[in-house]
Amino acid sequence: MPNLLVTGGAGFIGSEIVRQALDAGYAVRILDSLRADVHGSPPELDPRAEFVLGDVRDDETVTHALRGIDAVCHQAGKVGLGVDFFDAPDYVSSNELGTAVLLAAMTRAGIDRMVFASSMVVYGEGSYRNGAGEFVRPPARRVEDLEAGRFEPLDPATHTDLIPELITEDAPVDPRNVYASSKLGQEYLATSWARSANGRSIGLRYHNVYGPGMPQNTPYAGVASLFRSALARGEAPRVFEDGAQRRDFVHVRDVASANLAALAALDIEADAASAPEGSFRAYNVGSGIVHTIGEMAAEISRASSGAPPVVTGEFRLGDVRHITASSERIATELGWRAATHFADGMAEFASAPLRSAVS
Repeated sequence: MPNLLVTGGAGFIGSEIVRQALDAGYAVRILDSLRADVHGSPPELDPRAEFVLGDVRDDETVTHALRGIDAVCHQAGKVGLGVDFFDAPDYVSSNELGTAVLLAAMTRAGIDRMVFASSMVVYGEGSYRNGAGEFVRPPARRVEDLEAGRFEPLDPATHTDLIPELITEDAPVDPRNVYASSKLGQEYLATSWARSANGRSIGLRYHNVYGPGMPQNTPYAGVASLFRSALARGEAPRVFEDGAQRRDFVHVRDVASANLAALAALDIEADAASAPEGSFRAYNVGSGIVHTIGEMAAEISRASSGAPPVVTGEFRLGDVRHITASSERIATELGWRAATHFADGMAEFASAPLRSAVS
């Protein structure tokens, strides 16, 4: 098994990747800055892994962390929609600059394999067809429509509701907030690096990840964590818009196993056709099953015997209406499928420990 560096390996997803990689026989080194706005108090680390404290944007630290490493699983970064545009420099620095520093150091060290965390947000809105069955890319929703409670994207030609469907990796990318732009920037950097350094890179476009160990009480946490945190405070989950937003909720254990499948595809002993030199390949990582945000909130409430969700009609600019994954590419090419059923995962999540609260 190769020696593996997991950046962000102390985080929600990274720590599960570390656990599964160690169980699979990898020698694992973690690089993590333990940012206070992500972790609250320092998290518990797997004692089987070596730990390096430092920022992925620091060249000296990254160079040190890469010594003796064969492959990199890059999870470090800033996630979530953010609070406002003042977050933009931190998103670009944490995600794009951090990736650029890492790739440059990997090139110097002669490391040619990287799997990294991308996101469904690179697509912007999901995939839609009109009543005639034609593909339509809707423009960003207008503030006046959202304020009036008209949440569905409209066909620009007919002004009628569009029909959402599962999105594939060949769909056009259209990032609609700073976080999304920074994740797409990471993909472009990985593509450029693969071509210029003859490397092999896989970007995993995570859909809505949930599970034990999620952050809590932070504006950058996922919606499942925000609902869980509300229920823990004895409050009802607050569901934006009308709750009918379609999403694909995928368990963190499944996301971690997708990373291991991608690492196996990059292994020097793997079939070169699945990850040829000088290549970048993107894969959706989702359950393949559609649920609405309202359904997810209700499921968590039921499982925790908490207050039923409240649909507020509020909205956030930059949010998209529907985005659900087709994960057929990763199933066909890498043999991966999600294993956790939605109801089982939500029942577990309703009482699973979260990370310590961020003050």
